[in-house]
Amino acid sequence: MAVQRLEVSGDNFSPKNFVTLTVYSSHLNGRADVSVYREETNAKDLPIVVLLHGVYGSHWVWSQLGGVHDVYETLRKAGLPECILVMPSDGGHQEGSGYLPLENANYEKWVVEDVVDAVIQTQPQCSSRSSKYITGLSMGGYGAMRLGAKYPSVFSGISAHSSITKLDDFVHFVCEKTLEPMRNNSDEFNGDVFDTLCAQKEQLPPLRIDCGKDDVLFDANLTLVDKLEKTGVSFSFDSFPGEHAWEYWHEHVAKSLQFFADIEAKKLPK
Repeated sequence: MAVQRLEVSGDNFSPKNFVTLTVYSSHLNGRADVSVYREETNAKDLPIVVLLHGVYGSHWVWSQLGGVHDVYETLRKAGLPECILVMPSDGGHQEGSGYLPLENANYEKWVVEDVVDAVIQTQPQCSSRSSKYITGLSMGGYGAMRLGAKYPSVFSGISAHSSITKLDDFVHFVCEKTLEPMRNNSDEFNGDVFDTLCAQKEQLPPLRIDCGKDDVLFDANLTLVDKLEKTGVSFSFDSFPGEHAWEYWHEHVAKSLQFFADIEAKKLPK
């Protein structure tokens, strides 16, 4: 088992509804952190929504820069069903790991296996029967599309915001020292989102993509969308005003949460 040890924050000194996990993982050969936001509830088997961050950040940015828990609470008041928000660190490789399997650590398996296992072990509101969904911004959007497509038996839906679409896109944000090990990843699709999505198109979970029209990655997203359409991959794409910035992600993460809720609703018996 890759999760070797868990340290869990206490409710007495944590912000309301938040818990922080520190996980010692053999996939990482070290420790990494996970922020979890969950309501006080007796519900069981709640859906797990994994939110992946971008370069430079860590597990805390979706909440403390993106205010995703406030977005969630607003949607809850409007009728959104309950879920658990899970915000892992990318594992800490230099400026960003890309959530890739690298020589020094498997940051892919960290998310797909360890993060999910750690949450199920520590949070009684969810279990192995919980549906899992994955989203992210920038590098996290790249990770969400790659991992969601590569592991359709794990994830029931994928949403990607302002995404890096290929390894070459990382040059907008990181130095060559960060990027070189990522280019030498051990992924069978060589870390290419398009190739992963195409290879998995017959079993691809529902996928949505969005990007701001003033984003440095907008053209790359349009190129990916055009290639996916020509290859017959099923997805939806939205473009909105906005840059590569937290104001954009704070506003539009609501679309991910509603997208996942809509998928979950279709699973319920009528």
